[in-house]
Amino acid sequence: MSWLNLMVKRGASIGLFGIFGRSEDMRRLDEALRRSGIHPGSVPEGVKLATVSLMAQNGTEPPAEAYPSVGDLMAFCMVGREEFARHNGEARLESAIKRLELALEAGEGQDAELILLMFHAKLLDRDLIDRYEISAENG
Repeated sequence: MSWLNLMVKRGASIGLFGIFGRSEDMRRLDEALRRSGIHPGSVPEGVKLATVSLMAQNGTEPPAEAYPSVGDLMAFCMVGREEFARHNGEARLESAIKRLELALEAGEGQDAELILLMFHAKLLDRDLIDRYEISAENG
């Protein structure tokens, strides 16, 4: 697989001037973000393209049921604990916290890469950065 294919999955499309429609994976991610309490317009298109590429890293199209959990993790990263719990409830908050903690402990995997993406895009909640001492290190 080439470097370019890792960056933007073939077939992912944001649309163009309203002429070409958004790809199914982008529509699914937008819907997952909405259901998690985030307006899709508040997430840059490049971040969403990178996210769907991360989801398809193994070369297969992710199933529709994979998107809600990705939307939850992105929303949690963006708004933090209190706002996420207010919109999604305690059970989903606990799930998001567990995923974040496991990803930070492992330092690798799809969730860790998604958290790193959110961090570099400056979309990671400041309280989460401080609480978990999140930083990006070279090497």
